[in-house]
Formats: sequence, structure tokens, C-alpha cells
Amino acid sequence: MVKERARILVVGGGYVGMYTALRLQRNLKRELQRGEVEITVVTPDPYMTYQPFLPEAAAGSISPRHVVVPLRRVLDRCRIVIGEVTSIDHGKRTAALTTLATEEEGTGAQQLSYDHLVLAPGSISRTLPVPGLAEHGIGFKTVEEAIGLRNHVIEQMDIASSTRDPAVRDAALTFVFVGGGYAGVEALAELEDMARYTARYYHNIRPADMKWILVEASDRILPEVGEEMGRYTVTELRRRNIDVRLGTRLESCADRVAVLSDGARFPTRTVVWTAGVKPHPVLAAVDLPLNERGRLICTPELTIEGTTHAWAAGDAAAVPDVTAGGTSRAEGTGGEPGRECAPNAQHAVRQARVLGDNIAHSLRGEPLETYAHKYAGSVASLGLHKGVAYVYGRRLKGYPAWFMHRVYHLSRVPTFNRKARVLAEWTLAGLFKREIVSLGSLEHPRAEFELAAGGKPPHDPSNNPKGSS
Repeated sequence: MVKERARILVVGGGYVGMYTALRLQRNLKRELQRGEVEITVVTPDPYMTYQPFLPEAAAGSISPRHVVVPLRRVLDRCRIVIGEVTSIDHGKRTAALTTLATEEEGTGAQQLSYDHLVLAPGSISRTLPVPGLAEHGIGFKTVEEAIGLRNHVIEQMDIASSTRDPAVRDAALTFVFVGGGYAGVEALAELEDMARYTARYYHNIRPADMKWILVEASDRILPEVGEEMGRYTVTELRRRNIDVRLGTRLESCADRVAVLSDGARFPTRTVVWTAGVKPHPVLAAVDLPLNERGRLICTPELTIEGTTHAWAAGDAAAVPDVTAGGTSRAEGTGGEPGRECAPNAQHAVRQARVLGDNIAHSLRGEPLETYAHKYAGSVASLGLHKGVAYVYGRRLKGYPAWFMHRVYHLSRVPTFNRKARVLAEWTLAGLFKREIVSLGSLEHPRAEFELAAGGKPPHDPSNNPKGSS
């Protein structure tokens, strides 16, 4: 039994934050009803994004609103605060946070006290000092970026279709993706598939007119699915006239020209950056131990090492892989002794369940569980009816892998509501033609009214065919 009122602060509303709070709601149902426990979730967005569905959302196979899960509906027994934690003093059990209200009022950060801390802020895109990247690069980590990229690709096809300048047309139809992991490969494959289909509705654009380029610094792509499936993926992409450049880096994209380390230069209006992630910056403002990569040092029980009442999991946590040592690292299914769990969704969701259980055990004075999960494998989509998979030692490719990709992620997306909606959309997509509409104007909803009212609409550099700032 919980003897005193326990205040639990969950920082982050992603995989770990949402699933941990959800698990706590279930484990501490009676304590919550009696007012013995209070759970507060601080998150910058009122929803959790199911990131494996971002490529399909970008390709138009899934509606954007079905890729996200509303936290207030799922975590109905928790207090949801839309804001960002800027610093944490665990010694005093306080966190400083800013909210929409503090920004509007100009009152500075609020102080929030807690008894137990769950740090799950996730990660952000890892960028390099590449000239022009900040001005012209496009990320692919949020639903807003995914839909913005879809709109951008179709708008480039509109520009290419209407211009008389061959240089502008060539740049508009050249798409460069940097990073050969899941995000880069799936985003490129899905969008190329979508653009190939969309081209049939343009009188002067053929699929062969478009250049799709994948740039990867290492000598392989999709390491999670194993070396053999990685080679198959390269072959499959090249068969679709996608230029895959291994052992190559993006040196610059200034002046809308992608310059690669192999000397190639591509005038382009589209550079998508998916070259890895790094821990959230808030970790640098906490008085808790970090490793050399900036991740929180955790125990197998998901407590933060050397502290009490502090927990972490997911991208921000370095959790020891207690199952490592028995399987081949080359096939992406295991690791060497002393290795940490990979910062991916498969571990994050399972860690969150153990984390929610362990916090409940801690409040009740019960022994804690150890997180142990052998990597089951990976699946990746390469467009409609195309994919690769390495699951429990078995390799799949083509339609079976694509089907497994959909079945697996449908089973993992939170809530029955979202499962039903995603399944319905897939069913309708199989019966009718793809959507090829660009809704780029959604990014500037007041532009037309401002123009009508006598003002000047906001300037969007991406809509300037010459690409000037």
C-alpha cells in the first residue's frame, strides 16, 4: 500500500512517456482513485506520434491524424501539461518548465515539485555542420515534417510541369535523401513510389525524369535487417532507378546544390536529412549521470544509476542489454557483452511496461524487475507491396515482408480506435486510387485573408522557382 501521496513526473509524451503513464494508470488504479498518487505528464505536443507510420503518412496511405494518439484521451487519469522542461534539480526534486501560458504571459519558467521522476524526452535529429543544411534541409521525425515533405514533393512536380527553364525543372525533380537507416530508406521508397504514380497525371513528367538519390556514409543500409537483406534493398532500389551512393557524405547543400564527397553535384530543391538522432538537449540541464554519448546511465531495472526515485528508458537512456553475447551482431539481432539496448521503438515500448511496473513495485516496497528482451528482428517497407524483413532468423522480401510490416505495426499502434481507423484506410486505399493532392497552403492558412485585408502574405522560399531567399 502507498502510505503517502506520491507525485510522479513524466517528462515526455512519446513512446516511453505515454506507455509508462498508461501502465501506471493501470497498476495504480486504486491509489489514483484514493488520491494517494498523482501522475503529471509534461510534453510539448498533446499527442504521441507513431513514427513507423510516418513514411506511409507521407505517401498518403494513412491520414496524418491517425498517425498520432491524443494523450488526454488515453491518459485520462493523468494531468497533461503542454510545455517543455528546461532544467531539473533532482537533489531538490524540482523541475523548471515553460508552457504556452508562461510564453504568453512572459512570466518565465514554472517550478514543479515531484517525488518520482521519469525522464523520457526522446531524441532530436543529429545534424552536422553542413553548409546550407539549416536553410534548405528537411527533417523527417515528426508528422508535421512528413506531411510537409509530401506537399513539397508534389509542389516540386507542379513547378517542373509549369516552368520553361530546364535548370529549374531539373532541380525541382531531383530529390536527395541523406541517411540509410529506417527513416531515410522508408521515406525515400514510399515517396518515390507515390511520385511515380502521381507522374501519370502530369502531361509532361515521366517517372524517368525524376532523380532520387540516397546518400549513406557507411558501406551498407538498413543494418537492422542484416547484411544480406541490406544488399537486397540496395539492388531493389537501384532497379527502380534510385541512385544509392554508399560510403558517401553530403559536403554542402548551399545555394540549393547538393555537393557529395565523391565529387558529384546535384542542383536540387529537396534535401531530406535522416542521418541519425541524438539525445534531447534537456539532458544537459539535469544533475544526473550521463555517458559519453549524452544518454542517461541506467541500471537493468531502469533506474538512473547512483540515484533514487529517478527512472529513464528509450532514446534518452543507456540501458544495459542483459541478453547480449549470444547472437550475431552482424545480423542485427543481438550484441556483445556490455552493450546497451538499441534506441528504437521495439525496446522503448517494452522498457516502458517494465518501467511502469517497477515504479509501482517501488511505491509498494516490492522487488524490482530486470528489463531483458532479445531483439526479435526488423521489418521495413520499400513502397506499396515491397519490403524486407529479418525476423527470428528468417529473411523475407517483397510482398511477404511488406505484409508482415503492416501486420506488425498495426498490432503495435496504440488503442483499438487507431488500429481500426488505420485498417479502414488501408482497405479503402486498396479499393480506390491514391490521393495526389498537395495541401501546402495549410502551412500558411492566413495568407489569403491577409492578402484580401490589404496585408502582405508570408513569403515561402520553397515556392520560389529560382530558390532565392
